[in-house]
Amino acid sequence: MQTFSPKVVIDRLQQIVGRQHVLSDDQSTRQYRQGRRFGEGKVFAVVIPGTLLEQWKVLQAAIEADCIVIMQAANTGLTGGSTPYGDDYDRPVLVMSTRRLKGIQVIHEGKQVICLPGATLDNLEHVLKGYDREPHSVIGSSCIGASVLGGVCNNSGGALVRRGPAYTELALYAQVNSAGQLELVNHLGVNLGTTPEEILTRLEQQHYQVTDILDDPDKQASDQRYAHDVTQVDEDTPARFNADPSRLFEASGSAGKVCVFAVRLDTYEKVESSVFYIGSNDADDLTAIRRYLLTSLPSLPIAGEYIHRDAYHIGEKYGKDTFLFIEKFGTAYVPKAFALKDKVDGFLERLKITGLTDHILQVMTSLLPSHLPKRMTEYRDRYEHHLMLRVENNCKAQTEQFLQHYFAVHASGNFFLCDAEEGRKAFLHRFAVAGAAIRYRDTHRDEVEDIVALDIALRRNDHEWVEQLPAEMEQQIIHKLYYGHFFCHVFHQDYILKKGNDPLEMEHQMWKLLDVRRAEYPAEHNVGHLYIAKPALANFYQKLDPNNCFNVGIGQTSKLKYWGKLKS
Repeated sequence: MQTFSPKVVIDRLQQIVGRQHVLSDDQSTRQYRQGRRFGEGKVFAVVIPGTLLEQWKVLQAAIEADCIVIMQAANTGLTGGSTPYGDDYDRPVLVMSTRRLKGIQVIHEGKQVICLPGATLDNLEHVLKGYDREPHSVIGSSCIGASVLGGVCNNSGGALVRRGPAYTELALYAQVNSAGQLELVNHLGVNLGTTPEEILTRLEQQHYQVTDILDDPDKQASDQRYAHDVTQVDEDTPARFNADPSRLFEASGSAGKVCVFAVRLDTYEKVESSVFYIGSNDADDLTAIRRYLLTSLPSLPIAGEYIHRDAYHIGEKYGKDTFLFIEKFGTAYVPKAFALKDKVDGFLERLKITGLTDHILQVMTSLLPSHLPKRMTEYRDRYEHHLMLRVENNCKAQTEQFLQHYFAVHASGNFFLCDAEEGRKAFLHRFAVAGAAIRYRDTHRDEVEDIVALDIALRRNDHEWVEQLPAEMEQQIIHKLYYGHFFCHVFHQDYILKKGNDPLEMEHQMWKLLDVRRAEYPAEHNVGHLYIAKPALANFYQKLDPNNCFNVGIGQTSKLKYWGKLKS
């Protein structure tokens, strides 16, 4: 085998995509080789192809040079799943960013779409507005520019009760087979030709006819079971979680173990809706409300988002700039804002200055008036538990009647029907909370060791969903932030640790507690480099990538070629 020569490989990559789209120095690769919250490692290059054919040619060059390939779209994950981790790889690491490949093709009069690797949920949401339809997710990750393919590859989503996690059985992807050969697999359900060059060029240029689109009733473009599963409130298992073997299929759940060029997905009709804001000091109230709404309405609720009061406080102060930025500019500019901040932070770090931009942003936003509605602020002071509920208008009257009767008997809580502004701000605040722990950490480095961030799926029949930690663990924590997707019992739990405590040790203690509760984790951010892939998931990865060429080490699996086994 020839000795790897970075210069030779980089020269070839530059010939494929152009010199400006091959990055190799630490400063220019910084935002690609470290995760938003977790994970960082070394790469010999970051390549940003501009066409699907360039993506294929880059992949060919990387596999021929015996490189590890990490596919990266928006890099918005929280578990380091699309970045390198550590320095113990046995081959050179190449990150291929697909952010320039933003194509979205509408088919079947808007009822389905074909998305290329760089398409974001925000892009898709805007494209579908003209068809009065929506993608599988319109809240949450869309606020930080997440990609459509990233969602599919990580089984993300599920906040919208009727739609469930991102899932499809229709995809176009490349993999390296057991013989070490790179091959293109067209399971997109579109006749595009035979050679990779023909298939990829025709797809990108949309050179196919309606008659080329195949509709196989046995191949689904969305999760068909979830709406039923989530209503089974007496089941002793979670409604959804990343490693669920029944939701692992080729690109879906692949976590970068194949190179995906396109996915085909269902879209959803828009419905008129209303938002209720519920507060309570008794967790049992929310349990009763959840069980009723999932089993007794004419149609399923659209969404139900939970925030604990402590998370509300932290989000109100440390997620304020995110909230205001999205409100002013929309979600489309959020990735650019993150990229700009990352460049500034990288420059300042070379000068041994850390956290300056975060401190400046905090000071600036603290001088601005309150951004949250008055009634929400009143509920923050009165109630420990907060639930934002969105229902279709055909359920509005029944929902309001139920809540009125319920709280007439249970004085521990109350509710109000939001006007349009209150409803919009309530859900936006919920998703600004998600990044608030990071800002708190970065502005309190003298007292904070780090964040332990978990996303967990509790059993559907679990009434004891409020966590109770042992006193010795409580003593290590400054703040606990609990928030999540309440109807499917998926919770995000961020623990801000006091200086001097070991985050990894704390996380492993948390895992033991979750195992006792028979929870599944991670629920929707996938294993990344943070969690251990359970056997079914690890076996799925090995089946997709028998030589261990793509995103190696994911789920704390082997980083070695052939998975550390002798090649037969």
